[in-house]
Amino acid sequence: MFNYYAGRITLPFELREIEEKKKLPPDALKKREGELLLAQIPDGAIVVALDEKGKSLTSVAFAEKLGRWRDDGIKDIVFVIGGADGLDGSVRNRADLVIGFGVQTWPHLLVRGMLAEQIYRAQSILAGHPYHRV
Repeated sequence: MFNYYAGRITLPFELREIEEKKKLPPDALKKREGELLLAQIPDGAIVVALDEKGKSLTSVAFAEKLGRWRDDGIKDIVFVIGGADGLDGSVRNRADLVIGFGVQTWPHLLVRGMLAEQIYRAQSILAGHPYHRV
């Protein structure tokens, strides 16, 4: 699903997977994952964290946010998906926006696909394409 929608996105779009290989206790692992994620964020980037406690946006509202950032000349928008234990507070604090796809817990592979689909849908909405209506 991710590859299907990512292939339809016309803007530069890249997936980077960050993983700590060391076996650490859950709190230490979450903190370390946060450090690794934050180290990947380019200067000046907008950060959108995906978290089950995040704000729920309609597809149109999501598209409007992306469109505003595009129009403001933002070069990089980084979407961050946490590990199995969620995101460290340092990542949520760095985020410009924290969104959620509902209060359920979703597998990472599914979240990636859902995110790619929503970015493609936002692109279609901003272009006036009817995809988002079907």
